[in-house]
Amino acid sequence: MTVAIELEGLTVRAGGRDLLGSVDISIDSGQHVLIVGPSGSGKTTLLRAICGLARPWAGSVRLFGALASDGSRLLVPPAARGVGMLFQGGALWPHMSVRRTLAFVLAYSGTPRAERGRRTDELLELVHLEGLEDRLPGTLSGGEAQRLALARALAPNPRLLLLDEPLGPLDADLRASLLARLSEVQRSLGLTMLHVTHDPGEAAALADRTLEMAAGRLVGEGEPTS
Repeated sequence: MTVAIELEGLTVRAGGRDLLGSVDISIDSGQHVLIVGPSGSGKTTLLRAICGLARPWAGSVRLFGALASDGSRLLVPPAARGVGMLFQGGALWPHMSVRRTLAFVLAYSGTPRAERGRRTDELLELVHLEGLEDRLPGTLSGGEAQRLALARALAPNPRLLLLDEPLGPLDADLRASLLARLSEVQRSLGLTMLHVTHDPGEAAALADRTLEMAAGRLVGEGEPTS
């Protein structure tokens, strides 16, 4: 099986202290892996280092066998890593409608103009937002907004999707709904997903594996129990 993510000795340092301390992780292609741990344990820093938004101090990042970061060198810029990222709260552009949001990302990622309409429709169907194409983010429900953020992250056809507390702002019903949608999308697209949360209860619903972090280090590993 192809290894999607391989981290060796990954260290991120800021202000004289290690935000990540020599982390070693190997994740197979197609797996959904949950990273759990308290606030400040290094979970978000880990995602940022994988996608290229945080510069390592030492160690390496390999994505699908290709070296992306080596020590403090970012060999592959974030936009060229084939990684999608879904943030807590979505971080949507308030002035862009649902359709314009997706069209903008598709254009930025190099999708030919002739294909953007078809691809937008595919994404809307994938996340169940048909009929809401002309709505602005401020008029969407919390669950709809997060599904739009998911569609935006999937628009460039990433092989790897990073999720940073994507369910945090939602109530219990919406959390359950989005969990189910994420699981369906992951299976249908064959995505590798690395999912950060402070709530270990999410593991039973989604993850193939769980990794536990504390104080910038990997401190435990196991399989979720339902």
